Amino acid sequence: MAWDLFRLQPNVPFNHAFSQLSVLLDCIRHLTTEAEMENDRIAGSAARILSEMAKALIDDMERGLNKVLQ
Repeated sequence: MAWDLFRLQPNVPFNHAFSQLSVLLDCIRHLTTEAEMENDRIAGSAARILSEMAKALIDDMERGLNKVLQ
């Protein structure tokens, strides 16, 4: 069973969603760097969880885009 916990909501413009995804990916980059440089397990765990969220959003954006292009 697929749980669409992290997904785009109706009426959210694609450009806005993409912009917010970019912010999320920058946070992940920062946390990953922090985890590596400071040996910070909490930052590493947060980066892993956020990267799963980002992946889910990317997948949902791709599904939506594919529906529009068909």
